[in-house]
Amino acid sequence: MSNASKLDQAIVRHSPSTGAQSPDVWGIYEPDTGSIQYICADPATGKAALIDVVLNFDPASFATGTRSMEQVLDVVKQHGLSVEWVLDTHPHADHAMASARLKDRTGAPNAIGEKVTEIAGLWRGIYNTPDAFDPARDFDHLFADGDVFKLGDLDMRVMLSPGHTLGSITYICGDAAFVHDTFMQPDSGTARADFPGGSAEDLWNSLQAILELPGETRLFVGHDYGADGRDRPEWESTVSDQKAHNIHVGGDADRAAFIATREQRDATLALPDRMLAVLQINLRGGRLPKAESDGAHYLKLPVDKF
Repeated sequence: MSNASKLDQAIVRHSPSTGAQSPDVWGIYEPDTGSIQYICADPATGKAALIDVVLNFDPASFATGTRSMEQVLDVVKQHGLSVEWVLDTHPHADHAMASARLKDRTGAPNAIGEKVTEIAGLWRGIYNTPDAFDPARDFDHLFADGDVFKLGDLDMRVMLSPGHTLGSITYICGDAAFVHDTFMQPDSGTARADFPGGSAEDLWNSLQAILELPGETRLFVGHDYGADGRDRPEWESTVSDQKAHNIHVGGDADRAAFIATREQRDATLALPDRMLAVLQINLRGGRLPKAESDGAHYLKLPVDKF
């Protein structure tokens, strides 16, 4: 299948640079999990960061695949970009991350927030695997709150944004902020905060910190599951849009009311069908556990813990 025909099957949208120190951004929608994968690129140098790219995972068969990753790389090739970073915002609960495979394919370093080490410790206990998960081994960089690194001639800044997980981070590049599982589109509100280590109060604080960015800042969310009244996924808004229209935190939203609403809503939500499997991949930077004597890889699943 040609690159063009493969791209025709994906929903890909370009948010162009708005001027000096502003990146080009492409969003590539992954329909199985409602995830948005991003390419953030410096227009001057063509250097690109790949953010939250999906490794396909079938929850029925546990088969993995690279269809979504290949679609992202097709966009990179189509626009003559060069991958400088492979980034994730947090260890995802609903999809496997393509970080390790992208690092192997592109040679670019992979990175995530430093608090992934705390998340790994929490899940070692849940899985009863005290020797599992070594983020310092599986990621080239563990970013701290406030860290700044280069993407071509652009600066990218790391903001700690806990709530959905205790170690979620936002990447800010000029007038673009990749806000992952904090905000959703204004008509959908905000992300859940009930996973181990999550906190609705922390999420509120993270949302407010993002809303302190300039009003024209483009916000790129991690997921869209659709909303009543629109028939296609959306993933870009602005700080001003969210302040005015977000159904959970817009207008004169109240902290206590938000926390109560978020916790009540989260109590009704089922676990993502991939969660207990893919976290064992994501906490290894997108790698499968070491193959056993038969050459196959195996995951360990807790019974009755949730």
